[in-house]
Amino acid sequence: MSESNAGAGRELVERLHRRLDRIEDLLEPAAGPEERPSWRQPTEGEERWAVTVAILVAVGLQLLLPDRLTIHPRWLLPALDITLLPALAAVHPHRRFDRSSILLRGLGLSLVAAISLANAWSAVELVRELLQRTGPEGALALLGTAGAVWVTNVVAFALWYWEWDRGGPVARAQATKDYPDFLFPQMQQTGISAPDWKPYFGDYLYVAFTNATAFSPTDTMPLTTWAKLLMMVQTSVSLIIVLLVVSRAVGILQ
Repeated sequence: MSESNAGAGRELVERLHRRLDRIEDLLEPAAGPEERPSWRQPTEGEERWAVTVAILVAVGLQLLLPDRLTIHPRWLLPALDITLLPALAAVHPHRRFDRSSILLRGLGLSLVAAISLANAWSAVELVRELLQRTGPEGALALLGTAGAVWVTNVVAFALWYWEWDRGGPVARAQATKDYPDFLFPQMQQTGISAPDWKPYFGDYLYVAFTNATAFSPTDTMPLTTWAKLLMMVQTSVSLIIVLLVVSRAVGILQ
C-alpha cells in the first residue's frame, strides 16, 4: 500500500512539473529577431540644404575677416570652398545624401578641412596680434573678429561631427554601421521622439555649439576616441578665443 502511495505521489509531482513548464512557456514571450531602433535602420537620405547654408556662412565669415588674419592670398581658401560646393553637386546631383562614392567622400572631407585650416590660421593670427597690441585702437573690431572666428569654429566642428559619425550622412542613411560615435538622448530612451528619429546636421550643430559654450559635452556624449579628441580640440580653440581674446579685448576697452 505504501509503494502505491509513493508511486502516486511521484506521478503527481511530475504532473505538476509539466504543468509549471507549460505555464512558463505561456508567460515567456517567444524569442524573435531583435528589433532595431530607427537610427539603425535604412532610411531616406538627409537633405543637403542645411549643410550648404552652414558652409556658405563659414565662407562668408572668412571673407569678412581682416586681410592680416587670413592665409595669403586671402581669396585662396574661400575660392577653394566655393569651387568644391559645385563639384560636390556635380558628383552627387541629388537633393538628398543617398549615394556613396570615394570621390564624394573625399570632396566633402576636403571642403571641411579647408574651412578648418583657414579658421585655425585666423585664430592663431588673432591671438598673436592681440598679445602684441597694447592700445585701445580697434578693440571693438577685435571683438567682432573674435566672434566671427568663434562662430566659424562651431560650424567647422559641426561639419566634422556630421561627416564622421557612423561613417557620414550616406552611411547613416544606409545603416551600414551599428555602433554610433555620438550617443544622442533619443537613442537611449523610446517615447521621447518620433519613431523614425535619426540625427541630422542640426543635431551636430547643436553638439558643436554646446561644446563650445559649456567647454564639455552636455546631453550628447562622445563614445569613440576620435569623437572625444575632436571635442577636446574644439573646446581648446573655444577656450583660447573666449578666455584670452575676449577678456583681453574687454580689458583694452576699459
